[in-house]
Amino acid sequence: QVQLVESGGGLVQAGGSLRLSCAASGRTFSRYAVGWFRQAPGKEREFEAHISWSGSNTYYADSVKGRFTISRDTAKNTVDLQMDNLAPGDTAIYYCNYRPVADWSDSWGQGTRVTVST
Repeated sequence: QVQLVESGGGLVQAGGSLRLSCAASGRTFSRYAVGWFRQAPGKEREFEAHISWSGSNTYYADSVKGRFTISRDTAKNTVDLQMDNLAPGDTAIYYCNYRPVADWSDSWGQGTRVTVST
């Protein structure tokens, strides 16, 4: 299985930016779609952004569309999430995952925590 490690989270003021990185170990995920998800305290994990295996197609949840940008670097075997104009509502633990076929992998990592202050 592909093993994913998220990094780049931290504390930022509203209006600021962060860049999260999802690094793969073991098998490469270059042939798989990769997505970013987040989970706020007391809430279910939700989809935020998705990039196709080729990197040609991207999709975003309405809550982050226009503010977040997902990209992938096949050579480095990473998928990044550039987050701009952050708001307190973006506070959550952010996870990445891959989709080998019709559904996302059921193996989730530890995520990286993002806290946006007022």
